[in-house]
Amino acid sequence: MHIAIDTSTDTASLALVRDSEIIAELTWRSEQNHSVQLLPNLAHLLKQGKISLSSVKGIIVAKGPGGYNGLRVGLSTAKGLAFCLNVPIVGISTLEVEAYQHAGMGLPVCPIFNAGRGEIATAIYERKKDKWSQSMAEQITTVDTLCSQIATRTVFCGQITPSIATRLREMLGEKAVIVSSAVDWRRAGFLAELGLKRFNNGDYDDPVTLQPLYLRGPAITKAKHR
Repeated sequence: MHIAIDTSTDTASLALVRDSEIIAELTWRSEQNHSVQLLPNLAHLLKQGKISLSSVKGIIVAKGPGGYNGLRVGLSTAKGLAFCLNVPIVGISTLEVEAYQHAGMGLPVCPIFNAGRGEIATAIYERKKDKWSQSMAEQITTVDTLCSQIATRTVFCGQITPSIATRLREMLGEKAVIVSSAVDWRRAGFLAELGLKRFNNGDYDDPVTLQPLYLRGPAITKAKHR
């Protein structure tokens, strides 16, 4: 049994997976309530699936980018479980999780998250010859700069606001394939599938050094001098 945890954004998700089969999954709009909702929801899933924590063999966690508070809650909970249960842990990019659920469309997939200050966090992934890989590194950029790098028809997903959607269509035309919000509802089951691939290869993270992927440090104001 493996537990997948995603609290990267206001959309939080949990999944319990046994032998690559999803036993239970829950996705909800958390807003900023990850710290008070995560463990009760995990306890609910375990009870629903009649699963004991002692049967858990590994923890899979979305490591960001995303919101600072959500990522801290998710990573600290995942690492705490890994330590207490003495099981391995793997961290997966939230951008990759977002893109992976659209891998079957046969096009490059470009997830977009709001990074503040008029910028976005993004990357590009695609499946070629049945191999899923990253073709553009995770980065902070602007929508206009991103569009200047798009040469082929591409699927856009994630936090696509109306203004971003309009700009993508203006600059890319038919090259921009924008998925609907219903199709784009992020699920921890896809996070689990990516994490299990690493588990099967014996590729684990060190729970001591595993850190959130922010891409940008938090804005810190200087203290006022008296």
